[in-house]
Amino acid sequence: MMKNKIYAVGAAGMIALSLAACGGSTGSGSSPASGSGAADTSSLPTVKMMIGGIDKQIYLPYQLAEQLGYYQKYGVKVELSTEQHGGVGAEDAMASGQVDMTGAWYVHTVDFQAKGKNVINLVQLSGAPGERVMCGPNSGVHSAADFKDKTIGVTDLGSGTDTLTQFLASKAGLTQKDYHTLAVGAGSTAIAAIQRGTADCVMTTQPTVGALQSKNLAVPAVDLATSDGVNKSLGGAWPAAGLLAQADWVNSHEDAVQKVVNALVDTMHWINTHSAAEIADKLPSNFVQNSTISKDQYVTALDQDKAQFLPDGIMPAGGPKTIFDMEKTIGVDTSKVKIPETFTNKYADAANKLEGYTITTTPAGDDG
Repeated sequence: MMKNKIYAVGAAGMIALSLAACGGSTGSGSSPASGSGAADTSSLPTVKMMIGGIDKQIYLPYQLAEQLGYYQKYGVKVELSTEQHGGVGAEDAMASGQVDMTGAWYVHTVDFQAKGKNVINLVQLSGAPGERVMCGPNSGVHSAADFKDKTIGVTDLGSGTDTLTQFLASKAGLTQKDYHTLAVGAGSTAIAAIQRGTADCVMTTQPTVGALQSKNLAVPAVDLATSDGVNKSLGGAWPAAGLLAQADWVNSHEDAVQKVVNALVDTMHWINTHSAAEIADKLPSNFVQNSTISKDQYVTALDQDKAQFLPDGIMPAGGPKTIFDMEKTIGVDTSKVKIPETFTNKYADAANKLEGYTITTTPAGDDG
């Protein structure tokens, strides 16, 4: 199973941020929502949600919804946790029933369904993976075509970053035999791989990207964090962070599902109407500053990449098709998977209607 592995550290308020990237298990942990006080939530339905690296910028909406008090506002108690290095991946924890929902990449729905597991994407939070290929200044790598004979650091072998690297290389006419991949994690371990020269480049996200740039250790060679970059490199929108759950669980918990999606869509609207600095101020302090990056650098990075977030939670037109094209390119058998069965806009549509928000994303149809 492809994993968007992120060696993340714990959920809000309980972690010492180490600039992690996707990797499994449970620390509970959301910080109290701002302004929520000690309100009694015992009577609310409870949903367990594991995030594939809760302190990463690409996954910030799940925790921000908690900080804003939006889960409680819509009548649901969400127990947030994050996967950790060496633990069960967030998407696998959901698929095995350890948690009810997962904050992970949409592509996992295709992978699960290709293996007979009916997992569905319930709301789409981003239209780009938020990744950049960061390369040493003297590496000679300026595009995916330059991967030949180079070592590219990925979060983990078989992870989302590994798959994206394969897809980028294939778009540039290269095969997996033309370059080497190395599991480097993210944060401090990815930075160390560049420092030591064990990797020419690493594929990583903010805030690791900002840390590499601030230390003058690496420069961006491929941009997968903005719409323009994704369209140029991958040929279309690449829906990344979403909310995934097993279809059977969804069908038996429709009310709770709608409440969670209401909270996340409201959060996406909040993100769209507030600055990067205002967003950072709402997040736990150890998400936005640590030994390798300052809060100012975090805000600068978020300001640069904030457009990856979709304002309405709607799956973008062409996005699923791009994912299916990638899956076929890297050898995943999707012949039994139908695009319309991998996602739904039903809950996001209802959430936008509830608050009177205008849907600005052109929605994907049956062909993606």
